[in-house]
Amino acid sequence: MVVGEFTTEVDVLVIGAGPGGYVAAIRAAQLGKSVAVVEKADLGGVCLNVGCIPSKAMIHAAHTYEQAQHTANMGITMENVKVDFAKVQEWKNGIVKQLTGGVASLFKGNKIQVIPGEALFVSENEVRVFHGYDVNRYRFNHCIIATGSRPIELPAFPFGKRVLSSTEALSLTEIPKSLVVIGGGYIGIELGTVFAKFGTKVTILEGSDQILPGFEPEMTRLVERKLKKLDVDINVKALAQGMEEKEDGVIVTAEVKGEQKQFEAEYVLVTVGRRPNTDELGVRDIGMNLTDRGYIVVDKQGRTNIPNVYAIGDIVAGPALAHKASYEGKVAAEAIAGRPSEVDYKAIPAVVFSDPEIASVGISEREAKEQGIDYVAGRFPFAANGRALSVNAGEGFVKLIAEKGTNLVLGAQIVGPEASNIIAEIGLAIEMGATLEDIELTIHAHPTLGEVTMEAAELALGHPIHVLNK
Repeated sequence: MVVGEFTTEVDVLVIGAGPGGYVAAIRAAQLGKSVAVVEKADLGGVCLNVGCIPSKAMIHAAHTYEQAQHTANMGITMENVKVDFAKVQEWKNGIVKQLTGGVASLFKGNKIQVIPGEALFVSENEVRVFHGYDVNRYRFNHCIIATGSRPIELPAFPFGKRVLSSTEALSLTEIPKSLVVIGGGYIGIELGTVFAKFGTKVTILEGSDQILPGFEPEMTRLVERKLKKLDVDINVKALAQGMEEKEDGVIVTAEVKGEQKQFEAEYVLVTVGRRPNTDELGVRDIGMNLTDRGYIVVDKQGRTNIPNVYAIGDIVAGPALAHKASYEGKVAAEAIAGRPSEVDYKAIPAVVFSDPEIASVGISEREAKEQGIDYVAGRFPFAANGRALSVNAGEGFVKLIAEKGTNLVLGAQIVGPEASNIIAEIGLAIEMGATLEDIELTIHAHPTLGEVTMEAAELALGHPIHVLNK
């Protein structure tokens, strides 16, 4: 039964209210457009509700718990440190509620209409929105698709009961005694570290020859070393093949370096990537161009082959990152408003909230070699930074890559404390065409972690102050 179907005219219709969609909606409203947003779940999308934000809250809680148990070297001894996991979840959920409520307030302030439900394209300028038994039509002048992605489900490990995606893992009511993590990418490493710090016996199965594939081994080695201190069992070149589910757990069978092995745990967490949410939108039916993997093909303004329809975020090519989606959302909204905005992926930072944190932007030293670039590099250790030592976090380094001769900054890799924050300065340097001298001559406050960036620039230039020039 269909109840109350009617047609409404809107100027800009945004499908999805995640970090791409809600940013696009707000920017379009700022530019004078009337905007409506279709969202089937909660405002904020995966990122705010079951992804970026709750996971970082859990990471901080686990880190705080671990730190509380290891302060004797500073002369501080704590006894009977305990975790009230229900309280941790309550605190995490409070942060999510505050942020999603903030998005709702911004929508209200920008006069953006929220339409609950799921959208299905019926033509190039019209969608049907299904919400329960209600089906309503919306005609639009412009549309921005921002439906995001979902975890990839392995046929041998269907989600449910003892097999978790990142969403279920973040909502567990108790700390599991043991956990097998299939996939050693950033989600697997972040959540595996969380539970290991809370006392879970964690086993990681990663198919490639290192955890966090894509990052340079000199960075991931420090993360691997910390995981082993947490008693995490790391298995690389490990292909999970199947499982036997029991009442109180699972037995996972995997091929590890050519040898069959079994791993028993209370739960399995599958983190092998994400797939774009484009299969239930009806976009192929209206002639939209998609790749074989379901990504929507767009131009530099986010425009599809249907001129009045745009697509952003995880459903288009490139890394599935919230900040990339937000950036593309602004570009699409400005393009709709007639501005000459285009995407420029010169410097998209990548961050893993591991322990220690790792971050990169621009090109790596390996990529510079592969591209035949004549470069210089400066690698400065946190162990020579006063602030890092004073917060008990002296492991890691900042490495800058610059073009030889011009000293133009091309990239950076960071592993160590606050890497996620320090990387922003180097991203700005790349965007503005800064040189090593620009970074070196910028007065950095002392004592701060950010000084390591200045010191790395000095090292690349051949005149470091706080380490010997070799």
